[in-house]
Amino acid sequence: MLSDIEISQSVFPQKILKIAESLGLKESQIELYGESKAKIKIEKLPRNNKNGKLVLVTAINPTPAGEGKTTTTIGLGQAMAKINKSAVIALREPSLGPVFGVKGGATGGGYSQVIPMEDINLHFTGDMHAITSANNLLCAVLDNHIHQGNALNIDPRQILVKRCLDVNDRELRHAVVGLGGTAHGIPREDGFIITVATEVMAILCLADNILELKKRLGDILIAYDYEGNPIYAKDLKINSAMAVLLKDAIKPNLVQTLEGTPVIMHGGPFANIAHGCNSVIATKLGTKLADYCITEAGFGSDLGAEKFLDIKCRMANLKPSAIVLVATLRALKYNGGCHLSDLSKESTKYLEKGICNLGIHIENLKKFKVPVIVSINKFISDSDEEINFVKKYCEKLGVEYSVSQCFSKGGNGAVDLAQKVCTACTYENDFSFIYPLNATIKQKISILCSEIYRARDVVYSREALDDIRKIEILKKDSLPICIAKTPYSISDDPTKLGAPSNYTFRVSRLSLSNGAGFIVVYSGNILTMPGLPKTPAAEKIDINEDGKISGLF
Repeated sequence: MLSDIEISQSVFPQKILKIAESLGLKESQIELYGESKAKIKIEKLPRNNKNGKLVLVTAINPTPAGEGKTTTTIGLGQAMAKINKSAVIALREPSLGPVFGVKGGATGGGYSQVIPMEDINLHFTGDMHAITSANNLLCAVLDNHIHQGNALNIDPRQILVKRCLDVNDRELRHAVVGLGGTAHGIPREDGFIITVATEVMAILCLADNILELKKRLGDILIAYDYEGNPIYAKDLKINSAMAVLLKDAIKPNLVQTLEGTPVIMHGGPFANIAHGCNSVIATKLGTKLADYCITEAGFGSDLGAEKFLDIKCRMANLKPSAIVLVATLRALKYNGGCHLSDLSKESTKYLEKGICNLGIHIENLKKFKVPVIVSINKFISDSDEEINFVKKYCEKLGVEYSVSQCFSKGGNGAVDLAQKVCTACTYENDFSFIYPLNATIKQKISILCSEIYRARDVVYSREALDDIRKIEILKKDSLPICIAKTPYSISDDPTKLGAPSNYTFRVSRLSLSNGAGFIVVYSGNILTMPGLPKTPAAEKIDINEDGKISGLF
């Protein structure tokens, strides 16, 4: 089989104007970025009462390489066209960190990809650059304010925002800035985070329009003064300039799949650090432009789906009609203790040990009272015996399932899944949240840890308790909770695979994303600036004299 990039390059995309027309968009409502990409002018869109069905695609706990969640989302969207359904796909934009690191891009794989794959995985329409620039402008103005006399009495030891970069660079996690004498600033400890972990990214993905974006940027808690009073971005009078830098980035991007299905791609927060969903603007727009809007949330359902349902849906007043839970035999065997190098080998022993991970995700998602369909993402190495084992397990739990082969067959490989999703969307559901907002911070964390992570109890570091006290003093304790933890286990420990329970969930610290509107709770060794692996994917990426790129995946 051809590589992902070879498949992508073998398909000549339709003109993006034609894709826009298929959604009922006029040329005056989009801004062209060449012939295959466009921005949608949100201020020129008609407001109507139409609301298509919203379908969320999530997954079990993955292997480090991922389990084809994005591929399934794209394949499902393509399959909708095969059964004559109007559908649009809403995805996150890729970060250069994974592109050049381990996981590769975020445009799907095989015959279920979004194109132009190279453009999207690299600079695309410049959204990541705009977010990086807005965040770093805030940091530069803050340090300049201190250098120029510090009228706000900001305590340099209590600065909360960090500069960012959209690559994995562990050397920048901790740094000292302002060296070189008084002309070069005030020396202090600092560090970089990856762009997709910034609050600016989260805000872009949760704002409904440019005015709300500007307000949310102003509400970013950036520091405390020497007396312990909070300092916000609006105190530096910088949020309007930040919004100017984001004036184009707030417009969702329109692209297409290999089969010409419309894709709205916008925003890209990591799910193990932030809320892991594409923008509210893109998702709402998708429900207005098609009968089915198919979207995804990052990593497993314990991270991305929970945040999509408890944070994004709550803030944006969204109601999902169905949830697709992607599972692979590889990930199930991995959760059963199988070594990474042996995942392609047939083994019902490891499958039997790891199948409980699928069960725990099914149970968790059912708590939100939305219909769940398991999508078994079939790899070429999967045996019929193994597939049948998973089928019988789903039948035992009374959950609908489908075997998807969209990687190798495109939309044709997910027709059965599409039909079952459409059926599920006809059911009435009583969608509800896991926790109430009026609970205390500790109560909300406790509910998540017991209901989703299956922990026995929760312990807090001294720093975490102090963080909770500060948030309560600011009267921000009624915000939703965004857990930052490992994606490889439902627990806070990446080595606890399968379905761990009766353990202690450890909270190391908390931070207030005041502009985004949620509280981040950190557990374990979560890095907001990842590092590169021993052999980065970047080493395989090349370009020839004709400008043709190879090695991307």
